[in-house]
Amino acid sequence: MAILDLYNATKSFGSKEILKEVSFSCKTGDILGVFGKNGCGKSTLLKLIFGTLKADRLELSINGVSVSSEEIILKQQIAYLPQSSFIPKHVRVRDVIPMYFYTQEKQDAVFYNPSIAKIAAKRVGDLSLGELRYFEVILIGNLDHPFLLLDEPFSMIEPLHKEEIKLFLERLKPTKGIILTDHYFDDVLQTTTKNIVISEGKSIEIHSKEELITHRYLSQNHL
Repeated sequence: MAILDLYNATKSFGSKEILKEVSFSCKTGDILGVFGKNGCGKSTLLKLIFGTLKADRLELSINGVSVSSEEIILKQQIAYLPQSSFIPKHVRVRDVIPMYFYTQEKQDAVFYNPSIAKIAAKRVGDLSLGELRYFEVILIGNLDHPFLLLDEPFSMIEPLHKEEIKLFLERLKPTKGIILTDHYFDDVLQTTTKNIVISEGKSIEIHSKEELITHRYLSQNHL
C-alpha cells in the first residue's frame, strides 16, 4: 500500500491568498474528491502537488518520506490529467498509444478498450471533445504511477463514457490512490470513497451532499 500525505498547502497570487491551509491523506484504494467553487483553488492544488506550479508552502510525503516536485516527476510517482488537452492534434490515436506505453501488454490494454478501438484511426484533432477527454483519462489511468491527479475527468464526456470511466476508476482503485475534482458533483460522489471541500482557502472533510450545502458549495435546490 502507498500513502500520499499533504500538509498545509498554501498559495497566493499577488495579494490574493487562494489556498491557506489544505491538508489530506490519500492511500492506495482511496478515490478522493476535491470540491469547491470556481476560483477556490482546486486546479491550483493539483498543479502544486504535481509540481507545475510553485507553492508558497507545501509539505508532501509518500509512505512517510518527504518528497519534492522534482522527485515526484523523476520517480514517476504521480500522474496528472490537466484540464487542457495535452496530446498533439495531428497524430492518430493508434500512434499516440506507443508514445506512453512500451510493452505490448500495456498498449493492448488501451488499444483494445472498445471505445478506443472505435476511434483508433482518427487524428486526435478530429475527435469530439468527449472522445478526446475519454482517451486522455484512459491513457493516464493505465500508467504505472501509484497516484493519479484527475482535473475534470467527467467534463464534456458523454453519459455512456462517464459510466465507463467510473467502472475504470473502480478497477484501478485497488492499486492506486486517485485524487479528482469536477463540477459534475453527482458523478464525483458516485465515484469517490472520501471527499473534501475547499472553502475560504481551507480543506474540510465532508461525508454527504448535505455537507456540500452546509459549506455553500451547493444550494438547497440540489437536494
